[in-house]
Amino acid sequence: MKLSAREADGYFAKPDADKTGLLIYGGDAMRVALKRQQMLAALLGPGAEEEMRLARLAGGDLRSDPAQLIDAVKAVGFFPGPRAVFVEEANEHSAPAILAALEDWAPGDAQIVVTAGALKPSSKIRKAFEAHRNAFAVGLYDDPPSRAEIERILAEAGLREVPRDSMSALADMAAELGPGDFGQTMEKLALYKRGDESPLSLSDIEACAPRSTEAGLDSVFNVVAEGRVGEIGPLIKRVQAQGTNAVALCIGATRHFRTLYACAADPGGPAQGIGKLRPPIYGPRRDRVLRQSQQWGAHRLETALTVLTDTDLSLRSANQTAPAMAMVERAMIRLAMLARSR
Repeated sequence: MKLSAREADGYFAKPDADKTGLLIYGGDAMRVALKRQQMLAALLGPGAEEEMRLARLAGGDLRSDPAQLIDAVKAVGFFPGPRAVFVEEANEHSAPAILAALEDWAPGDAQIVVTAGALKPSSKIRKAFEAHRNAFAVGLYDDPPSRAEIERILAEAGLREVPRDSMSALADMAAELGPGDFGQTMEKLALYKRGDESPLSLSDIEACAPRSTEAGLDSVFNVVAEGRVGEIGPLIKRVQAQGTNAVALCIGATRHFRTLYACAADPGGPAQGIGKLRPPIYGPRRDRVLRQSQQWGAHRLETALTVLTDTDLSLRSANQTAPAMAMVERAMIRLAMLARSR
């Protein structure tokens, strides 16, 4: 039988031990692996591998030795409790062995759990599970997790006091990050909030959210955008000593000012524009970007982007005469002076 996305979420959390098996397939290997882990943990409980109630087989090995799957399914365990045989990375070469095991399965046998990549509707494995009366097939696609799924992940991480604005921020984050990165971020949040009973705030999320490689340059761009001319030189020397070159600094500055322009140029104003940014930004950084975009305005930000574009072209020109970092520093000072003008 084929499960819908909503039905699958419920089944992964509470699988039926009397079913013949489950096929989980999809193009995102991490997404498939996480759902398989969740399902097996719920089905078998703790200690399954130590008690030999879980057998693992590689799908590629079934072509040369198809009988090993039936043998594992029929094997009698030494410990009480549900059993499962997990077939990893199955493909069409694995199909004869899997189809035979489905056909020979009887009550009391181990449940057959199969994972695979993206399977076409014509796939023999997919058609067998979808047509089987006592087995399920679930296709996982790159859809953002539902609210119920996010709430489950939060509960597993021990995060239960989540206000509405924080939940919205997490939903935006989940839509942008892969399932593995989002799960790691939730683990980091759980450690960050350990012993803290206060509700999960936007500042907490900002502190644990993955940052881009340009995050260390934020201090330079904020100083420039806020017109603090005297701080530009020392900060540029610091990032230069850390290995940042002139082109990377110029590209990062352009990205920052484009973000400000996207907010300022929104028809609904910066407050609405900042909510449309992808990837979204949170907490104190969100407040700072909003404040900068409001202070600059769309017209002056257009001028700033022109300055940065001209600087970038000069850096890439074969006729460049001045030192590259000096050119970028001069552009940054010019932008900071522009920020102070009204």
